[in-house]
Amino acid sequence: MGTLNRFRQVTVDEHSVTPKYLQLTNSILKSIEAEKMKKGDLLPSINELSYELDLSRDTIEKGYKHLKNMGVVGSVPGKGYFIAKTDLKQPLRIFLLFNKLSTHKKIIYDSFVSTLGQQAVIDFYIYNNDFNLFKKLLQGKKDDYSHFVIIPHSLESGTKVHEVIECLPKDKLILMDKLIPGLVGTYGAVYENFDKDIYDALEQALEPLSKYHTLKIIFPDDTYHPNEILNGFQRFCSQYAFNNKIVRMISTEPISSGEVYINLMEPDLVILIERLISLPFRVGQDVGVISYNETPLKKIILRGITTISTDFLLMGKKAAQLILDKSTEHIPIPFYLTLRESL
Repeated sequence: MGTLNRFRQVTVDEHSVTPKYLQLTNSILKSIEAEKMKKGDLLPSINELSYELDLSRDTIEKGYKHLKNMGVVGSVPGKGYFIAKTDLKQPLRIFLLFNKLSTHKKIIYDSFVSTLGQQAVIDFYIYNNDFNLFKKLLQGKKDDYSHFVIIPHSLESGTKVHEVIECLPKDKLILMDKLIPGLVGTYGAVYENFDKDIYDALEQALEPLSKYHTLKIIFPDDTYHPNEILNGFQRFCSQYAFNNKIVRMISTEPISSGEVYINLMEPDLVILIERLISLPFRVGQDVGVISYNETPLKKIILRGITTISTDFLLMGKKAAQLILDKSTEHIPIPFYLTLRESL
């Protein structure tokens, strides 16, 4: 193989969150599977590839060592690295797309990756709730992967997201965290039932909630969270006769005794806590706090913040199992309440 062709087969994608050394190994594996690299072909040297891809020598060396451990690449002193094996077991090639990075998204990712083990090559991307980036990352990829695993949140119109996902092969699609209404075809999903989940969680908290008269949910105009959450919240308040309000901006919202604040986004929780600390209210007695998504710090802050949360560990595990089992099942993920002193 000529020098130019050798470089063309080894690529990294700046948009991908997958570690660069894994992108390097994945591109070589893909080239072998496509028969663009053959047994005995020399790979670019560490120095050459470092220069061409603008990556550190350590990154290139780590990628090559990973391939050596797999038995795919060999090396000869003075000659360099070469393809040692091409009869690879066809791996699962997965395009994994998250809307953002967060503590609970890392739990999903780690669970997903560990469940798949060595059976999968994963390219991991994040679109930061930006619809244009979401669309760009998925365009032209439908033939490159065995599966597309997508968390389809976006600040844009749901219709636009629907149109992009509709173009993917449904037998390769797994939706995670959220279903897309009206999406046709047979595909897998692990998801939250947002309306039912918040209703059921608040119902579990009915006894401590009974000492308050008003429930307020902090739901900014720019949130990516679905309106189904508001439906479940208002349905609960109507059923159990709580005054209620949707708060768009917590920084200016008057705070009074007898109110419970339900928080969805972490920046709003920081503002809420700062304000509560400055006011003469006892959290858990005069004012209550419930936060979405369990994290370790919420066990400590304000002597413990009550949370309502999906089982993110299970979500990642079940998504991976759908792939391993070649299943198109739709699996709702349990939602649970963790009562602490903030309520």
